[in-house]
Amino acid sequence: MPISFDHKMTWLHKINPSVKLVVLACLFVAVLFIHNPNVMVLFAIGPAILFLFFTGHPFKRILLFSIPFLLIFLSTSSSMILFGKGETTLFHWGLIDITVESLYRGMHLGFRAIIYAMLGLTFALTTSQVLLFYSLMQQLKLNPKYAYSFMAGIRLIPIMIEELTAIRYARMVRGIQNTYTVSGIFSSIKGYSIPLLSQSIRRAYRIAVAMEAKRFTDSRKRTYYYQLHFSRYDLLFIAYFGLFLLLVLSISGHYPLFPVVDVRSL
Repeated sequence: MPISFDHKMTWLHKINPSVKLVVLACLFVAVLFIHNPNVMVLFAIGPAILFLFFTGHPFKRILLFSIPFLLIFLSTSSSMILFGKGETTLFHWGLIDITVESLYRGMHLGFRAIIYAMLGLTFALTTSQVLLFYSLMQQLKLNPKYAYSFMAGIRLIPIMIEELTAIRYARMVRGIQNTYTVSGIFSSIKGYSIPLLSQSIRRAYRIAVAMEAKRFTDSRKRTYYYQLHFSRYDLLFIAYFGLFLLLVLSISGHYPLFPVVDVRSL
């Protein structure tokens, strides 16, 4: 069965998935070209508000999802801060050399990583997989045979997990013990991979035959079970990030948090 979590419906769930995908893709590119740490730190507040308060998931679950990305933030920023290059030394001990330049670069890199994480996780938590592919077919004109193939592949993941569990139980019943030698590891890989691969080939062939029988290779216009349209929530989502970015640029220009405006010049 598909993996899902109970959550409340918010206005983020009502946004057209294609609009959400395009806007977030543009933000990914925009953040990549932001080199001002003042803008980067302030801009992180926007995705954080959506991620913490408008994904519809309980706060404990949000914190649980945040743990890996906080570790990424700490690892990416600390590696640059502790071992980066610079001229103005703040702390030096052995191999550790913290400078003003490395501090700003590490902080900038860490906030870039956490912004990507929050935007991506917000999209994943508020977007239905089925509606995403329907929207790609209707709004972005994705070929139905590719969209339905992706949907079928996603639906097969829980089935493969169940098959993997069944194979593991079958090996336990037959008394097959997993050994941690080189030959034992290769034997375990063969025992799991060959049944999974053979079942996947059979299932993929049946899906391909079924899709061809349903004329998914036909280029004529198709009808859809879900009809998706644009709404005011799409404009609200675009306006939110547009106005927030303008506000961040204004604040960072008049009231900068740091004296550095471009980490590339350090």
